[in-house]
Amino acid sequence: QVQLVESGGGLVQTGGSLTLSCVASGPILSNSVMGWYRQTPGRQREMVALVTYDGSTAYGDSPKGRFRISRGSDKTTMALQMNSLQPDDTAVYFCNVRQRRPNRSEEDYWGQGTQVTVSS
Repeated sequence: QVQLVESGGGLVQTGGSLTLSCVASGPILSNSVMGWYRQTPGRQREMVALVTYDGSTAYGDSPKGRFRISRGSDKTTMALQMNSLQPDDTAVYFCNVRQRRPNRSEEDYWGQGTQVTVSS
Protein backbone atom coordinates (compact mmCIF):
# COMPACT_ATOMS: atom_id res chain seq x y z
CA GLN A 1 0.00 0.00 0.00
CA VAL A 2 1.01 3.60 -0.63
CA GLN A 3 0.90 6.23 2.09
CA LEU A 4 1.08 9.96 1.38
CA VAL A 5 2.00 12.83 3.68
CA GLU A 6 1.53 16.49 2.74
CA SER A 7 3.30 19.45 4.27
CA GLY A 8 3.98 23.12 3.63
CA GLY A 9 0.58 24.66 4.20
CA GLY A 10 0.10 27.76 6.26
CA LEU A 11 -1.17 31.32 6.40
CA VAL A 12 -0.02 33.83 3.79
CA GLN A 13 -1.11 37.26 2.65
CA THR A 14 -2.65 37.95 -0.73
CA GLY A 15 0.12 37.95 -3.33
CA GLY A 16 2.38 35.71 -1.29
CA SER A 17 3.82 32.32 -2.10
CA LEU A 18 3.83 28.83 -0.62
CA THR A 19 5.33 25.53 -1.69
CA LEU A 20 3.53 22.33 -0.77
CA SER A 21 5.31 18.99 -0.57
CA CYS A 22 4.10 15.41 -0.71
CA VAL A 23 6.12 12.35 0.24
CA ALA A 24 5.00 8.87 -0.78
CA SER A 25 5.99 5.65 0.92
CA GLY A 26 5.43 2.20 -0.50
CA PRO A 27 5.68 1.05 -4.11
CA ILE A 28 5.39 3.84 -6.68
CA LEU A 29 5.09 2.46 -10.20
CA SER A 30 6.24 3.92 -13.50
CA ASN A 31 2.64 4.33 -14.67
CA SER A 32 1.74 6.43 -11.64
CA VAL A 33 0.27 9.91 -11.85
CA MET A 34 0.63 12.20 -8.87
CA GLY A 35 -1.52 15.24 -8.36
CA TRP A 36 -2.76 17.98 -6.11
CA TYR A 37 -6.44 18.50 -5.38
CA ARG A 38 -8.09 21.05 -3.15
CA GLN A 39 -11.38 21.31 -1.31
CA THR A 40 -13.27 23.90 0.70
CA PRO A 41 -16.45 23.32 2.73
CA GLY A 42 -19.48 23.02 0.49
CA ARG A 43 -17.47 22.59 -2.71
CA GLN A 44 -16.42 19.59 -4.76
CA ARG A 45 -12.83 18.51 -4.63
CA GLU A 46 -11.02 20.29 -7.47
CA MET A 47 -8.04 19.08 -9.47
CA VAL A 48 -5.26 21.63 -9.28
CA ALA A 49 -2.36 19.99 -11.10
CA LEU A 50 -1.07 16.59 -12.23
CA VAL A 51 2.39 15.25 -12.96
CA THR A 52 3.33 11.94 -14.57
CA TYR A 53 6.24 9.68 -13.73
CA ASP A 54 8.40 11.35 -16.43
CA GLY A 55 7.47 14.87 -15.36
CA SER A 56 4.75 15.80 -17.84
CA THR A 57 2.26 18.19 -16.27
CA ALA A 58 -1.32 19.30 -16.60
CA TYR A 59 -3.21 22.01 -14.75
CA GLY A 60 -6.77 22.71 -13.79
CA ASP A 61 -8.55 25.94 -14.59
CA SER A 62 -7.98 27.72 -11.30
CA PRO A 63 -4.20 28.24 -11.12
CA LYS A 64 -4.10 30.30 -14.35
CA GLY A 65 -0.32 30.25 -14.64
CA ARG A 66 0.35 30.94 -10.97
CA PHE A 67 1.18 27.39 -9.85
CA ARG A 68 3.87 24.94 -10.88
CA ILE A 69 3.83 21.21 -10.12
CA SER A 70 6.97 19.09 -10.12
CA ARG A 71 8.06 15.58 -9.23
CA GLY A 72 11.30 14.68 -7.52
CA SER A 73 14.01 12.69 -9.24
CA ASP A 74 13.27 9.69 -7.04
CA LYS A 75 9.64 9.82 -8.28
CA THR A 76 8.27 9.49 -4.75
CA THR A 77 8.05 13.18 -3.92
CA MET A 78 6.00 15.98 -5.40
CA ALA A 79 5.83 19.72 -4.92
CA LEU A 80 3.39 22.47 -5.79
CA GLN A 81 4.85 25.96 -5.98
CA MET A 82 2.09 28.50 -5.57
CA ASN A 83 2.68 32.16 -6.40
CA SER A 84 0.47 35.23 -6.39
CA LEU A 85 -1.90 33.56 -3.96
CA GLN A 86 -5.42 34.89 -3.68
CA PRO A 87 -8.07 34.45 -0.99
CA ASP A 88 -10.02 32.03 -3.19
CA ASP A 89 -6.99 29.73 -3.14
CA THR A 90 -7.82 29.03 0.50
CA ALA A 91 -8.53 25.31 0.81
CA VAL A 92 -7.30 22.01 2.13
CA TYR A 93 -4.84 20.67 -0.42
CA PHE A 94 -4.58 16.91 -0.88
CA CYS A 95 -1.85 14.81 -2.45
CA ASN A 96 -3.01 11.99 -4.72
CA VAL A 97 -1.41 9.00 -6.44
CA ARG A 98 -3.09 6.87 -9.11
CA GLN A 99 -1.41 3.78 -10.52
CA ARG A 100 -2.07 0.28 -11.73
CA ARG A 101 -0.18 -2.92 -11.04
CA PRO A 102 -0.19 -5.63 -13.75
CA ASN A 103 -3.43 -7.61 -13.88
CA ARG A 104 -4.95 -5.48 -11.15
CA SER A 105 -7.42 -2.63 -10.99
CA GLU A 106 -6.43 1.02 -10.66
CA GLU A 107 -5.31 2.10 -7.21
CA ASP A 108 -6.09 5.54 -5.81
CA TYR A 109 -4.38 6.95 -2.72
CA TRP A 110 -4.91 10.18 -0.79
CA GLY A 111 -3.01 12.08 1.84
CA GLN A 112 -4.59 13.67 4.89
CA GLY A 113 -4.43 17.20 3.50
CA THR A 114 -2.64 20.41 4.39
CA GLN A 115 -4.42 23.70 5.04
CA VAL A 116 -3.62 26.76 2.94
CA THR A 117 -5.15 30.04 4.09
CA VAL A 118 -4.71 33.27 2.14
CA SER A 119 -5.70 36.38 4.05
CA SER A 120 -7.49 39.29 2.39
